[in-house]
Amino acid sequence: MNKYQALSNLRSLLRSMERDLGLDDLSQAELDVFLAAQSIATLPEDVITSTEMRHHDLVAPFPPATYHRALRALVDRGLLKKAKGAKAKSYVLVAR
Repeated sequence: MNKYQALSNLRSLLRSMERDLGLDDLSQAELDVFLAAQSIATLPEDVITSTEMRHHDLVAPFPPATYHRALRALVDRGLLKKAKGAKAKSYVLVAR
């Protein structure tokens, strides 16, 4: 198997996992912001700041408007919520 076949197989596996987790309807930006949040939070109740997500490798290349649109969509979809008792621009992952 060459490296492109391996990459193709890996991409197919990722798409299948996204479908299984109900994430296949997210845009690429939404998925990357969500995965950045998952990467930052070590515990489900961990507070994640917008700045932390914004500087994550998956998200850093996005224009600010794209990032903020994706973040707002994740909150609207119930995948992230604003952290209670924390300062503005702080979020927690919503347990599924």
